[in-house]
Amino acid sequence: MNIFTKFGYRFYQKTLYVAAMFLHWREPHVLHGYGSLADVPSSFSARGVSKPLVVCDKATIQRGALEAFFAACARKNIKYAVYDGVLPNPTVEQVESGLRIYLDNACDCVVAVGGGSVIDCAKIIAARVVRPKKSVNQMRGLLKICKKLPVIYAVPTTAGTGSECTLAAVITDADKHDKYAVNDTALIPAVAVIDPTLTESLPPMLTATTGMDALTHAVESYIGKENTSYTKRKAVQAVQLIFDNLAECVRNGHNLDARAAMQRAAYLAGLAFTRAYVGYVHALAHALGGKYGIAHGLANAVLLPKVLRRYGSSAWRKLASLAKAVGIADKTDAASVAAEKFICAIEQLNRELNIPDNFGGQVDAQDISELALHACKEANPLYPVPQLWDKAVFEEILTQV
Repeated sequence: MNIFTKFGYRFYQKTLYVAAMFLHWREPHVLHGYGSLADVPSSFSARGVSKPLVVCDKATIQRGALEAFFAACARKNIKYAVYDGVLPNPTVEQVESGLRIYLDNACDCVVAVGGGSVIDCAKIIAARVVRPKKSVNQMRGLLKICKKLPVIYAVPTTAGTGSECTLAAVITDADKHDKYAVNDTALIPAVAVIDPTLTESLPPMLTATTGMDALTHAVESYIGKENTSYTKRKAVQAVQLIFDNLAECVRNGHNLDARAAMQRAAYLAGLAFTRAYVGYVHALAHALGGKYGIAHGLANAVLLPKVLRRYGSSAWRKLASLAKAVGIADKTDAASVAAEKFICAIEQLNRELNIPDNFGGQVDAQDISELALHACKEANPLYPVPQLWDKAVFEEILTQV
């Protein structure tokens, strides 16, 4: 990448950084505690809403995670509609299906209960409600909504995406095998419901990969060039909580204290990256998810140590700070040494969680150029990464995995 292109990208990023100071940043109101999902209907009247569209997947219905919510609605004579068609890597078609149910039932708010896929889908359903003449694909990128959405209650059943507090939603155009982000402060949910009992039945591998998704959010936001003292503080707290609790959640899924700590970590990491952005790990993960349907958390977990190591000295100082914050490096260690200890600790955590270090032949060598181009277009010039890469470096990383 030539020096003029790099200068242009950095100038664009700095302009966004300054412009972000004037945006309406807000945090959701948080309902938290064991069984807090059942408290949601009691808050409807205070927010001036009365008929929610419940967005979820079929597994959430089948395992009874919504029974307490439905019972609370029945006690208060609250009518609701349900869209349970969300799948991993939600698509434009799923958004449109949910929108039809919302409109046909005259709903006035959205309750999203599920992982990041469900919450992201629900956000874009709400966006389509207020922007009926704008297609989902036209919302791609930055600030394409700019209008107040119906009240969104975001209820995560995983501890990873942080979508319950972010301005981002990731959607797939299935026809084009294209996965992309919609970013707008309007997408920040009004209410986040942090109920650790909803994550208790999460299988070990899904617990592991969603936890590594949260770690990726925290690390990428911390080492980027648009972080603030606020985002750095949230990111460090998230990294500490993840290293202390993720392996325990995988070993013992019924440890609700560890589950609650991981939900807190995912939320903090979400607060960090929604303001400070992510980086090249996410760009590559989105390309792989769009092309092959590889789960986002798994893609992030495999890619994270490889991308961090490839950044080289441009990321050493900040990675060293994280290593010392979580107690895996000595205060006297040189930045290069501490950074490598941090990357090795991520690799060790992946092994402990039974996460592989590659995609086991899922990536076709013939697709590498296309995947690299997709990642390059997503990331540049938007993501304020420690070191700018061109398409060739993306191909190098993809070849490794």
